[in-house]
Amino acid sequence: MENETTIAKYLWIIGSLIFIVLGVIHLYYTFFTDKFSSRNEKAIEEMKSSWPNLTKDTTLWKAWIGFNASHSSGAIFIGLVNFYLATQFYDLIRSEAFFYILNIVNTIFYLWLAKKYWFNIPFIGILSTLMCFVISFIITRFN
Repeated sequence: MENETTIAKYLWIIGSLIFIVLGVIHLYYTFFTDKFSSRNEKAIEEMKSSWPNLTKDTTLWKAWIGFNASHSSGAIFIGLVNFYLATQFYDLIRSEAFFYILNIVNTIFYLWLAKKYWFNIPFIGILSTLMCFVISFIITRFN
């Protein structure tokens, strides 16, 4: 039983670390590279001089950068909270199925986004996280 608990804990930690790494890479790409820029310079210029219908207080380009940054922050936050809880309070996670299910559902949503809107690397990373979380849950609940 102790060995299974250790495996489940480490799987939860690994899944959490994947979220952190993906979020940090995404944040780095957002602010320090042109990887999320369009290859079409005209599209970038149009975004920099266009406003959303909601407000003229920002441009589509600034919103694009902000959305990417907040997306990164969210992934880092999810990963850090899960990592912290797994390393410091794993008995709490183990005792509450709601925590597992909440994280698994959230990760499924990220996986759907990755499949529908993103590309292979985040899809594979998020799928790996999902597998870690689901296997951890199964080990914990059925042993």
